[in-house]
Amino acid sequence: MNGISGGADNGEYGYRLTFAIAYLRDFGMQFSIMGESFETSVSWDKVITVCRNVKEVIRREGMTRGAILPPLATCRVTQIYDSGACVYFYYAFNYRGILTPISLCNRIEKAARDEIIACGGSISHHHGIGKLRKYWYPASVSDAGLLAIRALKEKLDPKVSHSYNIISVMFQISREFSQEFQFRQYVNLKILLL
Repeated sequence: MNGISGGADNGEYGYRLTFAIAYLRDFGMQFSIMGESFETSVSWDKVITVCRNVKEVIRREGMTRGAILPPLATCRVTQIYDSGACVYFYYAFNYRGILTPISLCNRIEKAARDEIIACGGSISHHHGIGKLRKYWYPASVSDAGLLAIRALKEKLDPKVSHSYNIISVMFQISREFSQEFQFRQYVNLKILLL
């Protein structure tokens, strides 16, 4: 590839930034600024399109939903492969005057992820599906894929002890189990706090 090295120092600064991000969020909220980051993987022929389109969707979604100024939207390629790259997106907006800023944050991210998928990107590069991305999972695999995962899940974890938040998208979990799971989480938290 014909890339340009940013040098070892830039890599080290980026690594340190990873630890500072959580504190940046707290600092920003003191000034009515909220934001988020998320990642995808995409083939090389689609990287520029995904980056351009997703940043535009973030700005447009923020402005049409009541942000005072266009959200800051940026991205960077963090890992490269022969077939494509991992792209991280970051956005932030001023939520002053917005009654439901978390709802706006969620709507921006949903619109951005919809655009990623429309442009050929994946649900996630390495963060997995999880609670935040489960919405897109059924459309990302075939019906046969969903059935295969359900069959594996029923055999390997019939009581749904793990992956509770993901599997609930694919098949209904009984109300009794849901209450039992919440109680177990409460008990585990109480034990940790003792």
